Amino acid sequence: MNDDFYMSLAFNEAWKYQFLTYPNPAVGCLILDKNKQILSIAAHEKAGHAHAELNAISKALEKLNPHLKIPQNPNEAHEFICQNHRDLLKKGTAYVSLEPCAHQGKTPPCSKLFEALKFSEVIISVKDEHKLASGGAQFLKQAGLKVKMGVLENEGKALLKPFLKWQKSAFKLFKLALSLNGSPFGKEVSSSLSRAYAHEIRSKLDLLVIGGQTLRLDRPTLDARLAKENKAPNLCILSNSLKDYKNEQKPLSLDILSKFFDTQIPLFKVCDRQIYAGVPKEAKFIMYEGGAQFLREFAKEMDMFLIFSNSKFENAENAKLNLHLKPLFKGFLGEDTYGIYEL
Repeated sequence: MNDDFYMSLAFNEAWKYQFLTYPNPAVGCLILDKNKQILSIAAHEKAGHAHAELNAISKALEKLNPHLKIPQNPNEAHEFICQNHRDLLKKGTAYVSLEPCAHQGKTPPCSKLFEALKFSEVIISVKDEHKLASGGAQFLKQAGLKVKMGVLENEGKALLKPFLKWQKSAFKLFKLALSLNGSPFGKEVSSSLSRAYAHEIRSKLDLLVIGGQTLRLDRPTLDARLAKENKAPNLCILSNSLKDYKNEQKPLSLDILSKFFDTQIPLFKVCDRQIYAGVPKEAKFIMYEGGAQFLREFAKEMDMFLIFSNSKFENAENAKLNLHLKPLFKGFLGEDTYGIYEL
C-alpha cells in the first residue's frame, strides 16, 4: 500500500458525493494513525457543511474515543476538536484530494486543524488555485508539517472538473437509466435508491432540461420529492411542438403546458420554480434527462454522463447509441450499478 492506493480511496469517497456539493468541489480525505493504519475516509457532502478534512478527523477521533460527542456544526466541531483531541492523532498522516483551505469561510480552515492536532504529514493531489482558499500547503510547511503535492494529480483534476467548469460557464450532465441489456424503456427503470440519488442531484440544479417526447410518453413529475430537501428544479422543455417559444428567455406558464399536452390537469404540483423555453445564461449546473434519442442530439454538448443500470434483462428495444465513454467512477445503489463518464 502506497500513496496512490490511499489517495484513490479518498477519491472514491469523494465521487460518491459528486454533484451534491454544488457549488463547492467534491473532496475526499483519508486519515492514517502514526502506525499507518487507516482510521477514517470521508468526503465533503454538502455546501456549507463540514469539509472532507473535518469529517475525516471527526470520524477518526470518534473511532479512537467512542465517548467523544463532536458537534454537528462545523465551527463548533472545529473548536471542540482543538480542545479535546488529546493528541490522539499526533504524528498522523492525511491524504486529501484538494489542497486544504487556509481561510475562515462558512467553515473553519482545515490546514489549521492539521497543525493543531500535530499531524506529521499531509499528502495532496491537486493544488487549490482559488485565490481565497489557496495557501494551505504553504501554511502547513511553515508549521513544520511534511507536505507532498501531486499524488494522482490527473485523477484529482478529473474529480474537480464540475467545480472548475461551473465557476466560469455551465456544466452539463446527462442522466440516463438503462436495463442490464441496455433498454431505456419503462416508467421506473432504476431502483428506489438510484431515483433518490437522482432526486438529490435535482435538488441542487439550476436547471433540469427535458424533451417534449419524454413528457408526452412518461408524464414524469420532475420534482425532487425523494431528496432530503425537496427543492424542485427549474425546467427547460425542448420540443418542436414549442418552436414558437424556442429562443425566448421568459417563463412558460402552466396553462401553455396544459394546451401542449391537451389536458387541463396541472402537470407540476410544485410551484416554487420557473418553466423556461430556453436555457437561461445564469444557469451553471444543468442536468439533461431523457432517452437514447435525446442523448444522441446533445451528447457532444455534455461534460459528463450519469448512467444507471438495473439488474434486469428487459424485453424491450435496446438503446441504439454510438458513443465511446471514459469511466470516471462506478458504484452501487442497491441492485443497480451506476457510473459517471465523459466522452
